[in-house]
Amino acid sequence: MDQRTWWLVYTRSRQEKQLMRHLRVAGLPHYAPQIANRRRSPAGRIRITYQPLFSNYVFLCGEEEARYKAVCTGCVQSVAPIEDVAHFVSDLRQIQALIDMNVPLTIEDRIQPGQQVRVKSGVFAGYEGTVLQRTQETRLLVAVRFMERGVSVKLDDCQLEVLSKKTAEASE
Repeated sequence: MDQRTWWLVYTRSRQEKQLMRHLRVAGLPHYAPQIANRRRSPAGRIRITYQPLFSNYVFLCGEEEARYKAVCTGCVQSVAPIEDVAHFVSDLRQIQALIDMNVPLTIEDRIQPGQQVRVKSGVFAGYEGTVLQRTQETRLLVAVRFMERGVSVKLDDCQLEVLSKKTAEASE
């Protein structure tokens, strides 16, 4: 992921993997995070499938020609440029780091308004995000602000420190 032009590609229903195959063959840089989904079959075997983290979205890196090639695949419903590339790339790097840790993640479809925090201890030390309060658990939301989507991970309150408004604004 770099600072070149990035596009948010909204795919037709369930066409993310097909679009990624087309983009890979065309040699176009793209990114669509996926998480492993483990299920037990009726016969008792564990089946692992990979589910797109952001259903119907693929991120494409390239200029207008790359966007045009993606649209010509027939898998694309719409395309929008990503304006704040630096924040976008930073958000995706944090999410990829969480995926790489193989911790249980919960897909969050919408960012809920909440407190901005930084994790001060544990394996997630240094991560910043928004706290989501759920029944009897606290979750840290790491979001792609541009899309208002993200993933959350369960943490204890004692691991978090509240960011002041000035600190939160400076990190944005």
